[in-house]
Amino acid sequence: MRALAIPRAPRVLSVLLLAAAGASVAAAPAAGPEFQYVGQDDQVHGLSSPKGCVAAEGGGGRAATNRTRGTATLYRDPHCAGTVVAVLPAGTVTQVRPYFASAAFG
Repeated sequence: MRALAIPRAPRVLSVLLLAAAGASVAAAPAAGPEFQYVGQDDQVHGLSSPKGCVAAEGGGGRAATNRTRGTATLYRDPHCAGTVVAVLPAGTVTQVRPYFASAAFG
């Protein structure tokens, strides 16, 4: 008997789900993490009330939603160093390429 394997959801689906969650913020404030991203590990990661420099567990690299009240600056290297990958104003839902290792909130 042969076992059937269920393929992992495509990364595009993860991005669409994250974007849809971010779009619902405009309709009503949602409980949960204020900053979310899909990592290179294909998992959705979330940060509640992020402040200062925060490591991106799972290596941020697909999409990000910034529901904080401030700007999120995404950096290629750990410890908020190196090249700035993206600057996300409050309320932003966007794809992030190629990846980010840390984010500064302020």
